[in-house]
Amino acid sequence: MQLDNVRLDFEESIAVLAITREKQLNSLNTATLREMVEALGSLGERRAPPVLALIVTGQGKSFVAGADIEEMSSMSVAEAREFAALGHRAFAMLESLAIPTIAAVNGYALGGGCELALACDLVLASEKAKFGQPEVNFGIIPGFGGTQRLVRAIGRQRAKQMIFTGEHIGGARAAEIGLALEVLPADRLLERAREIAGKIASKGPVAISQAKRVINWGADADLRNGNELEQQAFSLLFGTEDQKEGMRAFLEKRRARFLGR
Repeated sequence: MQLDNVRLDFEESIAVLAITREKQLNSLNTATLREMVEALGSLGERRAPPVLALIVTGQGKSFVAGADIEEMSSMSVAEAREFAALGHRAFAMLESLAIPTIAAVNGYALGGGCELALACDLVLASEKAKFGQPEVNFGIIPGFGGTQRLVRAIGRQRAKQMIFTGEHIGGARAAEIGLALEVLPADRLLERAREIAGKIASKGPVAISQAKRVINWGADADLRNGNELEQQAFSLLFGTEDQKEGMRAFLEKRRARFLGR
């Protein structure tokens, strides 16, 4: 797979997806979004070993500094609609992966970069990270899901403040309001992301996949339907080999050897 703006590396059961437009601060243009779709679509093809967790980051000093303003500046209404649809497709693919995803935000996560982080399950920020939705500075609004995912992550008023003012916030503030999980020294960021990904990869893959599905779907449902979804997933897992192995390993006081089925 030939990718010019994205790099996909594999470290045993962990994949690392990096945006590599370093000279453009990893800004997202059409070509990069298409490559993201291609890379994400290829994850399920890896069998030995299967990918059990994904880390998303940016090459160099920036995570993703936003969508590509140079490309957007001359777009027509129809072209802007296609561009937004492509961004939504890429981020929806990321969000709907059966495996957990971790954003390792190493620098600017502005506009589309903030939206990319929001599409991940967990967000780790370096002390140099800057989050923001500055689209109003360009006479537009977030177009890759920011108006929706940001509200769900930090609440309506804080999301409105970030979007209405276009202000940037640092990693510490992002963690304080629930946009980031942890803040780390820059040289510890990927190490911590790999540590968490490795711990996730050691658990029952089918259970992790079901937990992610139930949490994400339940978040948009009322409590009764969310609880019903949980009960269904919980009981269905008793038909898997992983459930039998996990409980047998506990009773035999040994480490479980999960097969993902």
